[in-house]
Amino acid sequence: MAENDRHKTLSYRWLIFAVLTLAYFFVYFHRLSLSVVADELVSEFTLSASMMGLLGSVYFYCYAAMQLPAGLLADSLGPRKTVTWFIALGAIGSLIFGFAQSFKFAFIGRLLVGFGVSMVFIPTMKILSQWFRPREFAIMAGILNAVGGIGVMAATWLLALMTANFGWRLSFKLIGCLTFLLLALIWLIVRDRPADKGWPSLAEIDGISEPTEVEKGSKKLSAGVIQVVSEKYFWPVAIWFFLDCGIFFGFGALWGGPYLMHLYGMSRAQAGSVLSMIAWGMIIGSPLLGYLSEKVLHSRKKVFIFSTSLLALVLFAFARFPGSLPIPALYVLFFLFSFSASAIVVIGFTTTKELFPLEIAGTSVGMVNLFPFLGGAVFMPLMGKILDRFPQTASGIYAAEAYANLLYLLCGAAIIALLCSFCMKDTFVDVT
Repeated sequence: MAENDRHKTLSYRWLIFAVLTLAYFFVYFHRLSLSVVADELVSEFTLSASMMGLLGSVYFYCYAAMQLPAGLLADSLGPRKTVTWFIALGAIGSLIFGFAQSFKFAFIGRLLVGFGVSMVFIPTMKILSQWFRPREFAIMAGILNAVGGIGVMAATWLLALMTANFGWRLSFKLIGCLTFLLLALIWLIVRDRPADKGWPSLAEIDGISEPTEVEKGSKKLSAGVIQVVSEKYFWPVAIWFFLDCGIFFGFGALWGGPYLMHLYGMSRAQAGSVLSMIAWGMIIGSPLLGYLSEKVLHSRKKVFIFSTSLLALVLFAFARFPGSLPIPALYVLFFLFSFSASAIVVIGFTTTKELFPLEIAGTSVGMVNLFPFLGGAVFMPLMGKILDRFPQTASGIYAAEAYANLLYLLCGAAIIALLCSFCMKDTFVDVT
């Protein structure tokens, strides 16, 4: 093996990782982007809260529906081609959304965005598994999640500034154009494996044998799915994901912005600044909860119980004091909201992977990944229906009572999620 080729493999992978993290940035950007423009969309398209909830939820229906096909397409078409062609759909969807003159075309735009970005995470995991060693993989996944947090910040604080200066339409058109540039970078730079560049694999570099194709495909998808759904400890985690992420996406990705603007009279930029704490909760909380699980509590289950209890308390505070919390408290509460509802999902995926043999780890994670997005798809329109039960002012503002009812419902959902966490199996194994 030529030393030059070995160096190329070990160096080029960082360029691939940088491009794929940019793609994941846009996944999270689109996921939370409606929160700071929801009030403008309601006004411009004359939408009820239920219709706004439907517009927000279509992304999550698409994302949930494509989780199993994502793995199949990555295996058959190849992860690079899968990411490239579906990112193109997302770019087109963003442009259609920016040009939309009616709810119908805005809905079509969000539909394409949902389908487009749904095919980034799983193919990215497959590509990274070919370019990074198993002992490096967890670190890379953690960095990827932190970049998702930066995407959240862009979808809140940065998008709020862009919208204030350029309007929401031009902002989404610009995002669509930038996504097309990203598409070109993916196609030109990313490769599925080092062999596609004629370079040695990491196994060859490290002098270890690679599993044969027979060993890699020894477990059929159907058998793996049956094994996952037959495991009784899978379901408390799945239901927890449905409730926890339904709460996070419903409030953090859609109704959190109107809540701040309606009850606290904030401008879009001010609301975006508060919502940016969601990003910091992810960036700081993800590695911190991982450390807490591994080094302090030596437990997955205890971290679930701690985080979900904290989430219920945060939601109770929002519900109990609607419109009367000090502004500094809002920054703290939105940080804790993200810490306890979003950063914790890293432990959720880890638990799911550890419940099953390694050969079906991908199937188990793909299966459980349906539930967060089903939660978002259900909670967004449900929250809209709750708001629609209360009258609006002439300017389309909902009263504190409407948001209090919505938040008490979310608090109840968090308590049910907490009960699920008590029913989970603790999968932590101390290997020291």
